[in-house]
Amino acid sequence: MKIVVIGLGHMGGNMALTLQTAGFTVEGMDIAETTRESMASRGLSVLDMEALPVADVYLLSLPTSAHVRDVIESSPGLLQRAPKGSVIIDTSTSDPAVTRELAQKVLEAGHEWLDAPVSGGAAGAASGSLGMLLGGEASTIARVEPVLKALSARYTHVGAAGSGHVVKLANNYLCAAHLLTTAEAVALAKRAGVEPQACLAGLNSGSGRSAVSEVNFPKWILSEAFDSGFTTGLMRKDLRLARDAASDMGLSLELLKGVVERWHAEEDGLPDSADFNRIADAILELAQAGSSPSSQEMEK
Repeated sequence: MKIVVIGLGHMGGNMALTLQTAGFTVEGMDIAETTRESMASRGLSVLDMEALPVADVYLLSLPTSAHVRDVIESSPGLLQRAPKGSVIIDTSTSDPAVTRELAQKVLEAGHEWLDAPVSGGAAGAASGSLGMLLGGEASTIARVEPVLKALSARYTHVGAAGSGHVVKLANNYLCAAHLLTTAEAVALAKRAGVEPQACLAGLNSGSGRSAVSEVNFPKWILSEAFDSGFTTGLMRKDLRLARDAASDMGLSLELLKGVVERWHAEEDGLPDSADFNRIADAILELAQAGSSPSSQEMEK
């Protein structure tokens, strides 16, 4: 099976190398020459965006729905130039409405479609341990199952085309909310004299636990590593997509709106380029203001 990976950033580049290590014939494409050179130095065969080769699978890892549309319709133009019967897999986190539109065009052009947004970060892409949410036909999933198994520790078919992107937006909304609420919980405990590590150990033994408390806080926040590979700008984009999708369906989700507003708050001064886990910084700083309460104050 020959695979072309389009978009060789932190996620796409690592997925391409993982597939190559798994024994697939892989070529990569990216608009940036520096990215192509970097991936070539790591042993991947790379091409510019106009030199589209014949392949069984075209795997997209791109920043936005607009980039996905451009790759499919214009440059390199998969609709016209990909061989009939090839499978287009979109691992980006995209607008579900755009996904459904593009999937229909892909199917009408004689190709197969799968939206397969991923979680697990660059490390998961490099180790083949991603989580994947799949939207498309069961027959398409069966056809590319070796590819999915090489990339993921777990993949879940959640419905027709576009469904994978719907569930991915729901997932990222929860992740964004958990970063805020867990940071507030840890700040509360810290101000009361409980160390963050002890607080998290308690939370992770109870019903308040989440991937954020179990992974993000120890790995990237308390360690101050902040090198997850996922940016604040991308999370903000995904939250806006979730908010807009809800609005388009006539859903008034007030908590979602509040989370979107908090992530876009100017007072945080958090640039789009910052690691998304840094949203917890300003909240945790609240715990440092003033001193811990005395036992008398605690009794009150």
